Amino acid sequence: MQADGSAIRAFDAVKALAFIGDLSMGQPTDHSLRTAWLAGQLARAAGFDVSTCDTVREASLLRWSGCTANASGFADALGDDIAGREAMLATRPDWAEPLDAHGGPAVALTPLAQIHCEVSGEVARMLGLSGDTEAALRHIFEAWDGNGMPDRLTGGLVPPAVFVVSIAGDLEIFSRVYGLERALTLIASRADARYPAQLTAFAATHAAQWLRTLDDEQAAGIDDALLTPHMREATSPELIADVIDLKLPWMTGYSRTVATTAAACCARLTADPQTQDRVYRAGLIHGIGRAAVPNAIWNSPNSLSASAWEKVRLVPYWTSRAGRQTGALEQAAELASYAYERLDGSGYFRGTAGHALTREARVLAASIAWVALRSPRPWRDALTAGDAAQELRKEADEGRFDRDVVEALLASGPAPQTAPRYRPQAIRLSAREIDVLRSISRGASNKEAARELGLSPSTVRTHVESVFRKLECSTRAAATLKASSMGFLHEALL
Repeated sequence: MQADGSAIRAFDAVKALAFIGDLSMGQPTDHSLRTAWLAGQLARAAGFDVSTCDTVREASLLRWSGCTANASGFADALGDDIAGREAMLATRPDWAEPLDAHGGPAVALTPLAQIHCEVSGEVARMLGLSGDTEAALRHIFEAWDGNGMPDRLTGGLVPPAVFVVSIAGDLEIFSRVYGLERALTLIASRADARYPAQLTAFAATHAAQWLRTLDDEQAAGIDDALLTPHMREATSPELIADVIDLKLPWMTGYSRTVATTAAACCARLTADPQTQDRVYRAGLIHGIGRAAVPNAIWNSPNSLSASAWEKVRLVPYWTSRAGRQTGALEQAAELASYAYERLDGSGYFRGTAGHALTREARVLAASIAWVALRSPRPWRDALTAGDAAQELRKEADEGRFDRDVVEALLASGPAPQTAPRYRPQAIRLSAREIDVLRSISRGASNKEAARELGLSPSTVRTHVESVFRKLECSTRAAATLKASSMGFLHEALL
């Protein structure tokens, strides 16, 4: 078993992250792909060099890669983090009304933009993309007139790729929602405010042709148009899992733990390394579809309504859909879409039963349940290992889990720790700093972390400041992402 997962193309990871971002923002699942294609056309029409055109495509695909990280903040501000952001992007009437209670859009959205930009920039860096792409993502919400977020940069201080991506995104959304004529009117109204007027002129001239061509383009042709040299390089799939888990603080490290647990169980049942790797990858990405469900549903301490439960039931469906867009992860995503099926047919979304469920699917389903039962949730406390084992065996007795798989799972012992993707030699965190980081990564405030660890709030604050300084970040979400990739968080969940 390859504990850190076999390498995949950065392009496949980027497309998975684009799919997650589109779900999170309430967009069609090809929105980021279409935006990147349009942005590439606009960049060439405007005469940008090859390097900038590559930056434009990469930044377009990863524009929403920070949106799981601030989902909790948008849920607090708008109620429904997904529908609220969809309304914001489409500039629907009164979308910002809920923000009045939080000091208005500028006050409420600036810290959320800071989280998003910092995480997106880190994602680009972890994927090995160019410094220009990282810089564009760290400023992706800045505006030509200085009224953007989070740093209020103006004109030439903003990477030019930001404006190209912004226009392309607006063109994709507005033309789909309102039609091309209205889209161009809205874009023109933002000239020399959101973006420079010269770029809007290129869009106005060519938009109709570009959209017709794009509508006729096949998926393979779009991929060919978007693939940059940096995205041909290898990366590992753990980053996808970490971005998925940022949506809910209490999920920190969950997908990695599922993956290592499932792979360890699989190793007791088969010596085939390809099967083990496929199960491992499926464990990493089984939560892709979780991005489509509002945080308020996940955080509910009560029984779900029928409509809310239907959204949850579609989580594995969206994961299956992601597989059709993610190249090397297609097989793993298809397996991951069976994560919540049960042997007696009582699972979802297919209701598959009996021999139709492969052993790999049975291993994944039982492993997810085993990890989830021992993890705290808003609606219940974590079970002890003994109580969780008893519950799994009960489920097996009642025909929902495979008994042989359950016994192999319980005999596997603690899941092996995944190897960190990287841990720069200069970064050293003390044991107490790691304790504090683990606590705040799960959503604890400084005061809550102080109570949990028996420290004073001022001591916790000092440790947080030290962690941020060492990890070179300013938000908890970015610290969580970086710390997880470096292996600082995973062992706490075994």
